[in-house]
Amino acid sequence: GSIEQKRIGEAEFEWTGGEVVMAVAYDTPIPGYGTRTTLNLRLWAAMPTHEFDMNQFNQGNYQGSVEARQRSENITRVLYPNDNTTLGKELRLRQQYLLVAATLADVVNRFRHTKRPITELSELVGMQLNDTHPALGIPELMRILVDIDGLDWDVAWGIVIKVFFYTNHTVLPEALEKWPVSLIDHLLPRHMMIIYEINSRHLQAVEKIWPGNIEVMEELSIIEEQPEKKVRMANLAVVGSAYVNGVAAI
Repeated sequence: GSIEQKRIGEAEFEWTGGEVVMAVAYDTPIPGYGTRTTLNLRLWAAMPTHEFDMNQFNQGNYQGSVEARQRSENITRVLYPNDNTTLGKELRLRQQYLLVAATLADVVNRFRHTKRPITELSELVGMQLNDTHPALGIPELMRILVDIDGLDWDVAWGIVIKVFFYTNHTVLPEALEKWPVSLIDHLLPRHMMIIYEINSRHLQAVEKIWPGNIEVMEELSIIEEQPEKKVRMANLAVVGSAYVNGVAAI
């Protein structure tokens, strides 16, 4: 896809083009033991917006006629696909984003039905990031609040950091999730733009606490510069959450 600025001089952008995939909800009721309470577990499956390409079929390209369906369904065919290959990494990032985007769209849509202003979202909504896999929810919610609802960046960020809570599963550097900047920029250009802006403001705050300390800034930055530019998802989750907890001491 591509990014278009809505109005010259304004920090509002529109993400256009790209691939459109439909997320279909599957609900499972979870009854509580010994209570009359039942909660709903909502899972998502990726489906194409067009299942069959008749033009491709009539041209004899039978495989191509269902390629869009197969490509879309592959996103959620296997949870946490192997990411040892370039294609595997791309599929895994596509899966993470679809699950995050579908969930946030559902949550925000339910909130809109309350008729309360979007600025009160954090009063009714809280989302737990169980490890870094759903951390893309932070830039996705910023995209919704800034690009769709037209909120000022600072107002939107104030909402985001009250909505999310992060559970860290490890502090071992080699186990922390990182995504190449080039891959995110290719698949999610608006989100990469938002992550850069989050990091810029974050580093300004770091500079005020540790002025001139380049080593601290490099360590706390959301962007890892060497040997390849990558987004540190744990750093993003910490910066964008109200509270952080861990599952074990190491």
